[in-house]
Amino acid sequence: MIVSVGMDVVLVERFGKALERTPLLAERLFTGAERTTSSGNPRSAESLAARFAAKEAVAKALGAPAGLHWHDCEIVTDRDGRPWLTVSGSVAQAAAERGISRWHLSLSHDGGIASAMVVAERLPSPQAETEGPA
Repeated sequence: MIVSVGMDVVLVERFGKALERTPLLAERLFTGAERTTSSGNPRSAESLAARFAAKEAVAKALGAPAGLHWHDCEIVTDRDGRPWLTVSGSVAQAAAERGISRWHLSLSHDGGIASAMVVAERLPSPQAETEGPA
């Protein structure tokens, strides 16, 4: 069952300028794995902006609770290049409090805009599946 949806858009040029102005910003927002590609090269501003949009979309899907930590929401990429969302710490706790057990993620960037959409899902309990509808 879908619990919530979050979406965010980021202007790539503005985000890139913020990264240039504040050299430690990338480290504060992203894990080491998020900042580099699978081949070890630095990610582009477009790619980082999309990942930032994903983190913002997760916060929105959770209702923007206080105390979320940027590194507790990580966007990882599988061997095929598909992005996945992993949560830990403060984000995992907020998700658990809302019954969220699975995330779906879509990233995009084109025309100077990066966007992300997340769907937060609660999987039915095995008991509910065997009991049927109420």
